[in-house]
Amino acid sequence: MKGTVRRVVVAMLLGILLYGAFAVWRGIGAIGESLSRFAWTAFAMACSLAFANYVLRYFKWEYYLARLEIRGIAKADSFFTFLSGFVLTVTPGKVGEVFKSLVLYDIHKVPIARTAPIVVAERVTDLIGIITLIVLGSLGFSGGLVWAGVGAVLVASLVATIASRRLSMAIIARIERIPGRIGRIGPRLHQAYDSLALLLKPRNLVVPTLLSIVAWSFECLSLWVILRGFGESTSVPLCAFFYATSTLAGALVPVPGGLGITDTALQEQMMTLGHVDKGTSTAAMILVRFATLWFAVLVGFLALSALKRRHPGMLAAADRTTPAAGGAGEQA
Repeated sequence: MKGTVRRVVVAMLLGILLYGAFAVWRGIGAIGESLSRFAWTAFAMACSLAFANYVLRYFKWEYYLARLEIRGIAKADSFFTFLSGFVLTVTPGKVGEVFKSLVLYDIHKVPIARTAPIVVAERVTDLIGIITLIVLGSLGFSGGLVWAGVGAVLVASLVATIASRRLSMAIIARIERIPGRIGRIGPRLHQAYDSLALLLKPRNLVVPTLLSIVAWSFECLSLWVILRGFGESTSVPLCAFFYATSTLAGALVPVPGGLGITDTALQEQMMTLGHVDKGTSTAAMILVRFATLWFAVLVGFLALSALKRRHPGMLAAADRTTPAAGGAGEQA
């Protein structure tokens, strides 16, 4: 837990430095003037829309648990476990959200190798949802289709690789031959592959992808709401285009939380395509990032605290060894 907090604090400090640099670059006076006329109820609405995104994505988590036949987990435990993953949402590609698999193992002894592939399946369906929003919002614009094309190729390549058991086993076999710690994860990858292959079967992609499209639409609306709070009249499709392309760019570049990538892309698009002045576009970018990325981290810590109250011994033993593949632990 100390390591988790340390990573989040470092990411937050990087974020503060980045936003400070944006403020100096774009003009502190211009940003201050924009914030002075901002309707702060819009920020509260943006946070509410972001939370609606989390709730819909929780339904994906439940769907995946059901597909893996992991049953008997109290809904409150499942909900808080899912949200606890947001503690490490600032990791590149949100891969740190596998933390919720550790939490689920600690509370209910569900093997980590069975549930960790859910994080990959979540990212795949999130990418499909975001690419869909880019296409829908890009009517009249061509720039976003480049990012959509790159993302689509990556998703298709990943799904095709996983769909081919022969290719996947060959990759795992190569990993097993690597000396040291990397090679020792080979047996765990075998179990993780079975779960991931099941989750990414075409019939298991439909419901999660639809949930992803609606969920990420809510976060796109959060940008629209914040711009409305500044008195801007940018359309909903254009806001969806700005937010989705920026999110995809940040997801494809391996930096914590897309810091610097998502922020710059979002702010520049608001200026060049949305014709929002530099002070307002910078202020809107900072506010929407606080209402989505950093709000998610806060929600994650609150969920983790709620779980600690429900299960006081959770993650308490600092010297405990957690089996990643798990044995035949109970799935209660």
